[in-house]
Formats: sequence, C-alpha cells, structure tokens
Amino acid sequence: MIKEITVEELEDLANPVLIDVRSEGEYAEATIPGALNLPLFNNEERAKVGTAYAQVSPAQARKLGLEFVSPKLPDLVKKAEEVQAEGPLVFFCWRGGMRSKSVASVLDLMGMTVYRLQGGYKAYRRKVVEYFEQGFNKHVVVLRGNTGVGKTEILRKLRAHGYPAIDLEKLANNRGSVFGAIGLGDAPSQKTFESMLFEEIKQFSEYDYVIVECESRRIGRVTVPERFFEGMQSGTQILVYDSLEHRVARLVEEYTQFPDSIPQIRMALDRLVKLLGHDRIDQYHELLNQKELGEFTRRLLVEYYDKLYGYPNEPSLSYEFCLNYEEAELGLRELERFLEYRVDGRREASVS
Repeated sequence: MIKEITVEELEDLANPVLIDVRSEGEYAEATIPGALNLPLFNNEERAKVGTAYAQVSPAQARKLGLEFVSPKLPDLVKKAEEVQAEGPLVFFCWRGGMRSKSVASVLDLMGMTVYRLQGGYKAYRRKVVEYFEQGFNKHVVVLRGNTGVGKTEILRKLRAHGYPAIDLEKLANNRGSVFGAIGLGDAPSQKTFESMLFEEIKQFSEYDYVIVECESRRIGRVTVPERFFEGMQSGTQILVYDSLEHRVARLVEEYTQFPDSIPQIRMALDRLVKLLGHDRIDQYHELLNQKELGEFTRRLLVEYYDKLYGYPNEPSLSYEFCLNYEEAELGLRELERFLEYRVDGRREASVS
C-alpha cells in the first residue's frame, strides 16, 4: 500500500528509511540527510529522457524511461527489501512526481508498504529555507578564542554530555582557515550544509539554545545562514584560552594525523605569501623540511594567527564567561555550571 506523507508528517514517522530515486548527480548535489540513493535513471539516462520530453513529446519520454527502468526493477526491489527491516520506506524524487510514484507502485505490487513524500526533495528544501528565514529563534552560545585553544574539542565533549553543541566546521568539512581543508576531503554543497544544520538543530528541540564555535560567515565553500549568523553575533560570548604549549601540541596532533598532511600544509602555506612575504614563508618551509613541526606551529600561531584573530590569552571582562582550558576537565565542569545556571537559568526566568 502506498501512503502519501508530507514533510511535516515525516518528522513524526519513527525511524524512516529515506530513499532518493533521483540520479546520482542530483543526489550528490543535495538530498535529505541520511537518505539512500536508488536512482531510477543515471545522469546520462535522465538527460536523454529530459531531452525527449522537451524536444519530442511527454509520451516519447515515458517510453524511453520505461526502456531504461525495466531492466533495473528486480535490483531495485531487492535493495528495497534489504532495507525495509530498518524502518518504513519513504521514497522521494525532485517534486514527488513520476519517478517516486513509479518505484512506489512497483513495490506496492510486490506487497510492500511504502510511503511517498509529497512535493519530493523540493518540499523539504522549502522547509529548510523557510526555517532559516523565518523560524530560527534559538539563543546561540558562542565559544571564542585563538587558534588551537580546544574549542572543537569542547564542543565534542559537551555534546557527549548531552548539551546542544553543534560543530559547524564538521558540517562544512572545513576548519575555517587557509589550512582548513587539510585531510578532510570534499566539502558539501550549500544546500547540503543547510540541511545538515537544520537536522542538527532539530535534534535539540527541547533546548532554547545551541552552542557553536565562532566562525566567519563563510566556512570553506559554504556560508552560514544569515539569521543563524546574526544569532551568533548577538548571543552569549564565551572566551576560551589555553597555554601556548597545549595549543601547539593539539594542532600538531590534529593536522599531522593524515598520511599526506605535510604536502597539503605546504600548498596551503604558499597561499599566505602575500600576507607574510616570501622570506617568512621560506623560513616556515625550512622548519617543515627539518620536521620541526612544533616550532613551525608555534611561530605560525605567534606571528600570524594570534595577531589575525586577536583574542586575549587570559581572562577578559569583554566576555560573559572566560574558560581557562589548561586543566581541561576542571574547565569543562566550570563551563557546564555556567551553562546550567546562566544560560538555562535565564531561559527559565524568561518563561516564568
């Protein structure tokens, strides 16, 4: 039996298995986070069907589509059967049209219960856009501090302890600097980034706030939604600081865990020539040649990054809370107390 379901109703469906039947190219550009791809047409077939529809007739396009799809049906059914035990199957295409309807009809004939998303991915995309334009109203707590103080590490630990912490750099697959993409691979599309952020926020619906690391509006190739970024600028600002020794060790460990990290660091370093000059960049390259990674990192922090960002490396009255992260566990407990009594407390006071 085929059941039509809206985007809003999808949120109430327990453990849905989302299946995107669009081409692999459409899927790679953007999909609903977590969706599987079982394409009815591949990229080339989709182009041919589209050309036939536009230049010949809709009937000819349907005939051509049938030729492409028929040999694939047994495999599509088999794959659907393999995942149906994980939860209810929800099929979608671009606008909830012929592609999802065709697959759902075949599976219905095979005796499977399937859902079809009304409006397809386009309806989901509209919901995400509307949320960031009209519906985002959470308070944002922002961790600020110089490079290497452990902001991302703190977010990870807070999340493990149940706090609504969101790692924007992880979603963007970029650390937000000239060295930001090292070892991380391809970045998501803008639509995918926004969808993942939307889903992250939904996970913390019981909270009136979220916690993030300070970022510029652009992180690598993606851009933080305007209203979310405005919330970051006006939210609770927390300063994180740590010793230079700890910062160097943390960065060396993070950036050298990948097999080809040093060549990537060299390439990124050359993009700083206009800012730092050839002589200094040559000195940095020589430190890399000598495998002096600690000294390389220390100098880059002191001579470039600390001057660029300009955060204090000590307590400052300019922030609502200052976190000394030299003793990590102690600092984390103090931050959690601040969140519970100042951020949660403020929320409860406003409600009462």
